[in-house]
Amino acid sequence: MTAPAQSQALLVELLDPANRANPYPVYARIRESGPMQLPDNDLHVFATFAECDEVLRHPDSCSDRTKSTMAQRALAAGQQLRPFGTPGFLFLDPPDHTRLRRLVSKAFSPKVVKALEADIAAMVDGLLDKVAATGEFEVIEDLAYPLPVAVICRLLGVPIEDEPKFSSASALLAQGLDPFIAFTGQAQGFEERLEAGLWLRGYLRELLEKRRAHPAEDLISGLIAVEESGDQLTEDEIVATCNLLLIAGHETTVNLIANAILALLRHRQHWTALAGDAELAPAIIEETLRYDPPVQLAGRIAGADMTIGGIDIPKGDNMMLLFAAAHRDPLVTDRPDDFDPTRDTVRHMAFGKGPHFCLGAPLARLETAVALSAVTKRFPNAQLAGEPVYKPNVTLRGMDSLPVALG
Repeated sequence: MTAPAQSQALLVELLDPANRANPYPVYARIRESGPMQLPDNDLHVFATFAECDEVLRHPDSCSDRTKSTMAQRALAAGQQLRPFGTPGFLFLDPPDHTRLRRLVSKAFSPKVVKALEADIAAMVDGLLDKVAATGEFEVIEDLAYPLPVAVICRLLGVPIEDEPKFSSASALLAQGLDPFIAFTGQAQGFEERLEAGLWLRGYLRELLEKRRAHPAEDLISGLIAVEESGDQLTEDEIVATCNLLLIAGHETTVNLIANAILALLRHRQHWTALAGDAELAPAIIEETLRYDPPVQLAGRIAGADMTIGGIDIPKGDNMMLLFAAAHRDPLVTDRPDDFDPTRDTVRHMAFGKGPHFCLGAPLARLETAVALSAVTKRFPNAQLAGEPVYKPNVTLRGMDSLPVALG
């Protein structure tokens, strides 16, 4: 086990923006150092595949942050734990999580996702038509960003013309998932995120009222109508759910598409192979999710005294799971630092496990498969035209720009 001072130094190094372009050497050092414990922060950090998998599967592993000892101390000091109100079901535990997810799933079914495939293909073709016409390709601006935004807007029923209003709010709230408080004990940018979060919820509340008066063929209308055994979602629950889907369904898919394109361009044989065979897309997506995951880490709370990897975790302590380190665990994956979509098996936790497995995973996979197949076929000779520039985000690590020459 790593000494607390050394652990703190490694974790602060992980937060350093200078390491955002390639955090994997830092992740490797953390993984090789063994489980970390920071008693002053009630924090335990796990970086091997076995440890992270064990936490996700453990029945006493909780997602409700108000159950942590740190949160209870804040509550006792009179602090507001949920300034935005009801959280999305991602941050709840059974039975609340079970109930909400079951109700939301009815309006977010595989049938709904499958029905979007033709529209997604048309959106991709339209975006690539513009790229071909200008002869310039900035991956984030021209494809990876606008595609998921258009899809989630259509799915939720958010007017696409309002997209600029919530994109900046979404970006700020994505930064709020970064573990500055857990790692350093200090919050960063809280007031800015609070303002953005309150604005976004107000916007969604207004849209919800419009849909109550005039239902449409969209997810918000579906959430209003959904019923199970007489149960319905409250207004706060619908707003929280749409808020969650808007951020999670937007930022993560942008990252997945861009990360896959970058990996393919750095490994030309796979770009060429996909250009000739669209059936290779699923394997490329799974390897990208392992090799360069859009969600690099996640937090859990010990709902009871637990033991993970031989480490005792007191009830109420925080656990940080470094998926990006676990995915490159040499005990699980041969040649873990190589991007190889031809592997026989790919093991990853990019969409979580168990009851919190990502509800939007099928949609993210579909969007990415359509985008990758189309862009490689359309531009078989594309080449990197410069190094990517990364956003400051740690948890939802992703690029701000990725220039490509069409060749």
